[in-house]
Amino acid sequence: RLAEDFLPGPLTLVVRLSAALPPALTAGRGTVGVRVPAHDDARAFIRACGGSLAVTSANFSGEPPATRVSELPEALAARVDLVLDGGTTPGGLASTVVDCSVTPPRILRAGPLTAAALGIEPPT
Repeated sequence: RLAEDFLPGPLTLVVRLSAALPPALTAGRGTVGVRVPAHDDARAFIRACGGSLAVTSANFSGEPPATRVSELPEALAARVDLVLDGGTTPGGLASTVVDCSVTPPRILRAGPLTAAALGIEPPT
């Protein structure tokens, strides 16, 4: 339901890894974050690459996200193969992250979509 109602958009859903996907995607956790960006250029690039990509966020954990290529930390840019420059990203807040591998789903990171908007329990 969350995917149908809020994707594409500022939502990342953590789900159990499908047996059809390589375990390396999970960093040993057995789950993977799934996101469909609301940015048309990003979705077009993803489609051109076959429909899905394993990518990193535009920041290190705990750091603010880059909203334009010029804000991307050099240390992060050096660790990736490609940076897609589609101009300044809208919003400014990192996506809301919801762990759907547990019942009930829980928010792991607050973002633009509130618990009330998502219809789930707020984080404690």
